Amino acid sequence: MQSPNYLTGAEAMVRMLQAYDVKHMFGLCGDTTLPFYDALARLDHGITHFLTRDERHAGYMADGYARVTGKPGVCEGPSGGGATYILPGVVEASESSVPILAITTDVATSSAGKYPLTELDQVSLFRPLTKWNDSLDSAARLPAAIRRAFREMTTGRPGAVHLALPFDTQNAEVDSGEVYAEGRHRTFPAGRSGPNPEDIRAAAEAIASAKSAVAICGGGPVIAGAEAVLAELAELIDLPVATTVSGQGALAETHPQAVGVVGSNGGVPSTRAVVEAADLVIFVGCRAGSVTTERWRSPALGTRIVHIDSDPAVIGAIYPTEVGIVSDARLALEALVAELKGMAAGPQDGRSRAKDAWRAKLEAFAPLAASAKRPILPEAVIAALADVLDGDGTIVADPGTPCPYFSAHYRWPKAGRHFITNRAHGALGYALAAAMGAKVGRPQSQTVAVMGDGSFGFCCGEFETLTRYNIPITSIVFSNAVYGWIKAGQNAGFDKRFYNVDFNRTDHAAVAAAFGVRSWTVEDPEQLRPVLREAVAHDGPTLVDVIAQPLHEAAAPVSEWVA
Repeated sequence: MQSPNYLTGAEAMVRMLQAYDVKHMFGLCGDTTLPFYDALARLDHGITHFLTRDERHAGYMADGYARVTGKPGVCEGPSGGGATYILPGVVEASESSVPILAITTDVATSSAGKYPLTELDQVSLFRPLTKWNDSLDSAARLPAAIRRAFREMTTGRPGAVHLALPFDTQNAEVDSGEVYAEGRHRTFPAGRSGPNPEDIRAAAEAIASAKSAVAICGGGPVIAGAEAVLAELAELIDLPVATTVSGQGALAETHPQAVGVVGSNGGVPSTRAVVEAADLVIFVGCRAGSVTTERWRSPALGTRIVHIDSDPAVIGAIYPTEVGIVSDARLALEALVAELKGMAAGPQDGRSRAKDAWRAKLEAFAPLAASAKRPILPEAVIAALADVLDGDGTIVADPGTPCPYFSAHYRWPKAGRHFITNRAHGALGYALAAAMGAKVGRPQSQTVAVMGDGSFGFCCGEFETLTRYNIPITSIVFSNAVYGWIKAGQNAGFDKRFYNVDFNRTDHAAVAAAFGVRSWTVEDPEQLRPVLREAVAHDGPTLVDVIAQPLHEAAAPVSEWVA
């Protein structure tokens, strides 16, 4: 008989999640999960569990949830195939500095080495893909391990963690006195580290000496909640601010100093010109990777660099760096603003450069957005949705057709997390599940998932999840019956030798309708606005299947294809 001073391991897991203020989790049942599910069924804990159709999407849902709430996302799955299926969501979140806790149950420790069904070395599997991971082989260690998991997830550079929960650990005793949370790790970023004052002074002097500086912001300022102080810096010295795809929302793109996205995915010649003309580039919470820098060509090697990042390994990894500031983005920008206010820093002519960049971009975009051509141009979809969605809407975009078009042409009217896309590894099928997680986390926001038909094939089973919980998300499918990104690459770089990239057209509206989703097919661009308006206003899940121009025939904002 269990002592009143003890809980089972499964009960302790539930109570620890409750102590960390977990309100929602996403996952899929399995044999090894039975004690954990039984504890969730019996205990009063306030956690809503969303049953998904596969573990991969549970991870994506936790990712989207974490991005909009500022709280770690939690996903779970069973042993064996469940552990392997959940991996894509875990690695995407971890590489995107998004904290999610993945719990995968496991065979009993007493079965190890005896060839039990679903036996797998989970710790070795997850080690290279997570910030930290462990197996709870001893029930006595469970509360401390969960505290460490939340500490690792939320401090330093946030990331994903993993815990394996063996079957016998779920049934073993845990001292109830050990069940408590460290409250500061319920949200992220936690334990922020501030900058070295000497580095701030050196950065301010570098900026003051520049004639045409530009800031390039990655996801760091959005994660850190640095939007207001970034705007203050931009206005203080008239600094133009560009972003990466992940950094969209660091500054409202209607802000006078906002340049928009730069780089090979979503950047355009006019935004590239701002970077190439700069005599100083300030990277803020940005890794300066291949897409942002167009394979390390923009800015050019030799440009003066100031680099702010919470991860010291990032600074100086790509460019020789004049000043490196290891710090939380918000704390660094606050210190930089304070330092520059006491200096005679000359204006950087940001309004003029940003205005010129947007003017050129909009002039190229406008005729395409107004086109009556069929198949429908992606630009027409962007323009129609921008007219329909309110300023607080959330758009989650898959790779392929959606990502470059929304990054380049959807002009975000407010700062903050309004755009989500999976830029770490770019797996197809991310958007629907991440949008579901985002909608659960921010239910008041109009939420749209945008995908190609390749991505639809990866995720369509989750439309059943969407209808079962009646989550009012609008899905938009760019239907062109091709793996468009690859065909566009074959078109541009391989002399139009198209090989094994085309497939049959699917009636996506009919498939979604079979799951209970209200659906439309649109072939006429004149119908885009009325249909999208009706879809977004509907009080349940909807889908709009757009018969769209394929990428290899389009004017996609992807520099390697244009070149």
